[in-house]
Amino acid sequence: MSHRASRSIRPLFLLGLAFFSTAGDWPSTRRDEVADLLHGVPVADPYRWLEPGNDQEVKAWMRAQDELARARLKELPAREGLRERFADLLYVESISPPSHEQGRYFYTRTHVDKEKKIVYYRNGERGEERVLIDPNPMSADGSISLRGWTPSNDGRYVAYKVSKNNADASTMYVRDIQRGKDLAADVIEGAKYAVASWTPGATGFYYTWLPTDSSIPIEELPGYAEVRFHSLGTDPKHDPVIHPALGDPTQFISANLSRDGHWLLLQLQHGWVRSDVYVKDLKAGARRKVAGAVDAQAVADARAVDARTTDARAAAMLTEQAGFRPLVVGQNALYGVIPWKGKFYVHTNEDAPRYRVFKVDPRRPERASWREIVPERADATLKEMQVLGNHLVLLYLRNAVSEVEVRNLEGKLAHEVVLPGLGTIDEMAGNPDKDEAYFLFTSYTQMPQIYRTSIKSGKTTLWETIEYSADVSRMTSEQVWYRSKDGTGVSMFLVHRKDMVKNGDNPVVLTGYGGFNVSMTPKFSPAMVVWLEHGGVVAIPNLRGGGEYGEEWHRAGMLTRRQNVFDDFIAAAEYLIAEKITRAERLAIRGGSNGGLLVGAAMTQHPELFRAVVCGAPLLDMVRYHRFGSGKTWIQEYGSADNPEQFKAIHAYSPYHRVREGTAYPALLMLSPDSDDRVDPMHARKFVAAIQAATTRELPVWLRIEKQAGHGGADLVRQAVELEADAYAFLCDQLGVNQHRGQ
Repeated sequence: MSHRASRSIRPLFLLGLAFFSTAGDWPSTRRDEVADLLHGVPVADPYRWLEPGNDQEVKAWMRAQDELARARLKELPAREGLRERFADLLYVESISPPSHEQGRYFYTRTHVDKEKKIVYYRNGERGEERVLIDPNPMSADGSISLRGWTPSNDGRYVAYKVSKNNADASTMYVRDIQRGKDLAADVIEGAKYAVASWTPGATGFYYTWLPTDSSIPIEELPGYAEVRFHSLGTDPKHDPVIHPALGDPTQFISANLSRDGHWLLLQLQHGWVRSDVYVKDLKAGARRKVAGAVDAQAVADARAVDARTTDARAAAMLTEQAGFRPLVVGQNALYGVIPWKGKFYVHTNEDAPRYRVFKVDPRRPERASWREIVPERADATLKEMQVLGNHLVLLYLRNAVSEVEVRNLEGKLAHEVVLPGLGTIDEMAGNPDKDEAYFLFTSYTQMPQIYRTSIKSGKTTLWETIEYSADVSRMTSEQVWYRSKDGTGVSMFLVHRKDMVKNGDNPVVLTGYGGFNVSMTPKFSPAMVVWLEHGGVVAIPNLRGGGEYGEEWHRAGMLTRRQNVFDDFIAAAEYLIAEKITRAERLAIRGGSNGGLLVGAAMTQHPELFRAVVCGAPLLDMVRYHRFGSGKTWIQEYGSADNPEQFKAIHAYSPYHRVREGTAYPALLMLSPDSDDRVDPMHARKFVAAIQAATTRELPVWLRIEKQAGHGGADLVRQAVELEADAYAFLCDQLGVNQHRGQ
């Protein structure tokens, strides 16, 4: 075999060999003798036939699996009581922190008698409440979901997106707020990645557009994304292209207009580790075509050189031809840029894994002229920077707990915002020129509360209270540290009742994420309340791959080092057992999406550590993940089996490929949405089939399929109630928790 052939992917010819698994009480599943040769290594894939979700045989298999799972879950003794309790907690009156534009305040509410959140507005902070967007009557069956909304800077319009079955693919509309009606002409399809960046006078907005051509494979679709400008009242089909598509599905492209309309910022995102930022001076280019549209011939000229140069250079030429000039390009770091009062404020991890802030004069944008105004802190990670009330508002995480600093525009500390305790705020809702801002504070034992703060003075008052029917006075949380396999110290939150005894017999749910720079911080959870009411414990480690401790922590769990994430999680389980908090037969793990990969890896690497697994919307076939859904956009994070070195690491941990015949696996409840256009449900199907065929334990291996649900699940409260009742009934049954202990 030639060297070239050894690095290719070729199917092996194994014809006519098939059998059906019959273990357990689950439906029979065909197993085909199919394999690929990847870089000289045979890789078996016996359930590849389960990949196409529209295949009739696959649909029949899914229906049989779902019916079995739901029938068995319905029989569990704790389920009905759990369903009633989750209904108490999830049908709740709540409100979000308000954003405000020109005296209009915008926010969402949930209601005890409504299935979906409703967007409201007020004229004035305490004016009469009026409905702006109500998705509840948009469809009789609840299948139409609200996917996001952005008011114009003058408070006259709101651009909002809706989708079918809460999928990512969506359509954008524009509503005239005063009239309460949508503009007839302004309906933009292909709005999956679109966020409206409004002009100061609300004449239109910039957005990222995707084609809706069904012949384009979904995994290639991000490469067709382009930046457009939409003028209100015009046909979106004729929206001018501001920046053409890059042709690379591993990159994201987006544009954001400064609040004064002076600067258009273009960001090219390379996964979650690098970004390139370009700027266009719209005032200097006012004589150019409408909204700074790129010249068609310039695009053609740039594309013509594409074949003669590197992809990076071709992208740079396209961008320059489109009239943008580079601010920072080609650096192995992330950059967030906010233009304000003639300067650029840059939040970056360049040579600062825990982030710092620069001030940049657009007249001298070269990197050597940047001026650091907020240095990196050694003890905290600067997760977000905002300009509010003519100040810098800096949101830090110190040991995964929020801290907030307010500094002047030269970086000098003005004051810290005093928070109600150790917990989390994700962002503040406010404007760069307004003193008032709002934020939601929460912790594991603190119900969400909304506060109003003065940026200038730091005075903070409670604005709105959100009440759940729960007594948290007997619940507590603590942070512990343990050592991972390689000796790295890892922090972990433990949430439990104050009367917990370390007797090695507590039922524990261990959960985590460990990827994409996502931080696991203290947040109130109704599901956590229910579990603690049943005498349970919840453990949440801050795994490598996350963002709690900066970019080095993130990169330590990326690409060929992803096994560190799983080692951290497994070490957390071993700590819980060693400290006599629980034992293997009373320990369950739960995770979704990238967290689904986490629990899939843990159960296939150390099945003896866990009694039960709840896995939702997961990635599990890591050899083929990049061929489905949005997979190619994650190559910078996971790597690709097309790369020989990355293949070795991926194949070694890929949960689907680690399933071994004759192994005693934990009980498994797989939760899979039927309309997930981000992580293809094929992962869940293939893994369930493999575990059902391989396990020797007489424990459930069930696939529950959520109808009319996207990657984030369904947005109907009743569906969330049923799903959580099923998940926790399963956990109660497997961990021997069948009686509500109350408070």
